[in-house]
Amino acid sequence: MKDNHLRGLYAVTDSTLLADGRLLPYAESALRGGARLLQYRDKSDNEARRLREADALRELCHRHDAHLIINDDAELAARLGVGLHLGQEDGSLSVARALLGRQAIIGATCHARLDLADQAIAEGASYVAFGRFFDSNTKPGAPAATPELLERARQRFSQPITVIGGVTLDNAPDLIARGASMVAVVHALFAADSASEVERRARAFSALFAGN
Repeated sequence: MKDNHLRGLYAVTDSTLLADGRLLPYAESALRGGARLLQYRDKSDNEARRLREADALRELCHRHDAHLIINDDAELAARLGVGLHLGQEDGSLSVARALLGRQAIIGATCHARLDLADQAIAEGASYVAFGRFFDSNTKPGAPAATPELLERARQRFSQPITVIGGVTLDNAPDLIARGASMVAVVHALFAADSASEVERRARAFSALFAGN
């Protein structure tokens, strides 16, 4: 099941883009368009709202045979029985693995460094994420990764590889050809005027993986 899901479009929510009631309808449109993973990314300290939204997203993911991933909150992920994504400053991956169990999907941000990916995999990461690859609204100051790094990572690791940072429909095909298992997309997916446009974009991203 895991390998089947860890390939394709990885939709990442943004609390600003998806404010004013857009979170659930836009997220469902991404799932309807074929997103395999959906990451709930909300850095606020409103725990009650975050629990409510994450629970609703979990139900949507279940309905569309996708997986919910919580950004940087192992306790929330454990409470809901869903996956987790950790940045480099967001706690121990091995502790999170012990908390969430062997079957949970846990991803790790590795910036542009293969050694960080080595460490994450040793600690039990299900997938490793490299970026940013292009100019990014979400992470404008993040270290820049290169397509060559992606090729080296593909040769070195058997685990799925996620690419993030300015990924668009125009530049994603090259990254997929060089070894990306998943493309994590924020603005190019969710900066849309309607839920139907989100679904159209999600279908277009998902189609890039057909036959690959």
